[in-house]
Amino acid sequence: MKQVFDIDALVRPSIKDLKPYSSARDEFKEFNKDMMFLDANENPFNNGLNRYPDPQQSSLKEKLSEIKEVKSSQILLGNGSDEILDLIFRAFCEPTKDEVIVLPPTYGMYEVLANTNAVKVIEINLDETFQPKVKPILESQKENTKLLFLCSPNNPTANSFNAKNIEELIKGFNGIVVIDEAYIDFSNQESWLSKLKDFPNLIVTQTLSKAYGLAGIRLGVCYASEAIISILNKIKPPYNVNALTQQKALERLLEINKVKQEVKTLISEREVLIKALGDLKFIGKIYPSDANFILMKVDDANLRYRQLIAEGIVVRNRTNQPLCENCLRITVGTPNENKKLIKTLKYLDQ
Repeated sequence: MKQVFDIDALVRPSIKDLKPYSSARDEFKEFNKDMMFLDANENPFNNGLNRYPDPQQSSLKEKLSEIKEVKSSQILLGNGSDEILDLIFRAFCEPTKDEVIVLPPTYGMYEVLANTNAVKVIEINLDETFQPKVKPILESQKENTKLLFLCSPNNPTANSFNAKNIEELIKGFNGIVVIDEAYIDFSNQESWLSKLKDFPNLIVTQTLSKAYGLAGIRLGVCYASEAIISILNKIKPPYNVNALTQQKALERLLEINKVKQEVKTLISEREVLIKALGDLKFIGKIYPSDANFILMKVDDANLRYRQLIAEGIVVRNRTNQPLCENCLRITVGTPNENKKLIKTLKYLDQ
């Protein structure tokens, strides 16, 4: 049974009434070598990049639509996931009036973007097993609670949230639930993309920075209902994804089998690391991982962080995060990098 959901009740009035900017490439999309383009004040001398890029990234969306089995009209692309998250704040949260819910420990940009947009943040820590506290979350929402952020698999804890908990939150939350799936390719959990048709208040964000190995091009992807995508398209910058990013992303998507093999290797290396880390005395706990990184509790995170730096290895010290005292987060590297890490950790364990 589909959920009754009124998007107009959530979107900011100023955005609902906004007439989006229409760029030259929005007004005339067809490219033909016999056409003269004198409409966008571009430099006319061809160097391969003198023309503005496709503002709707049509070819890229078509390929993503094919791979993810989601209609192109349900896809929005952004300059990294952070731009997409910022657009969501700007579309649905009235500054100094509305609020959002985040579940620490989690990705820090949710709070940064909330503060940037003058939106109040309600923090409800995960439980001791790093799962959402469903009842307290739902009981804390008010009329002006617009967004709930769920990062699954979660950063920095690396675990996936229980599917039943997530579904209960989506059904019980009166605003929009944003599921950040930046690490979904490393998980055996099913993506929530398959549930978009069932939950009109659901937004799923993904990225090409992790499994696809394209952190340098900054491309984030948003999947949602056509109604939500239409609203976000109103306020996105006209040419937010540059031509080089579109080109490189499309090339990588055509290498999907290679991407899958790299993911398979990283998952295998993750298990090698977990096994090796379990033999070290100064490591107290290794948390389950559904991501391309591992969270581990050590005897003294500040000390071990400094020791690894001295050995030329940079990890992330998460000891100041809720529920993460004396925890280090380690990204799974290449087989050679992981061998060096294990050798170094064994040396420090003496």
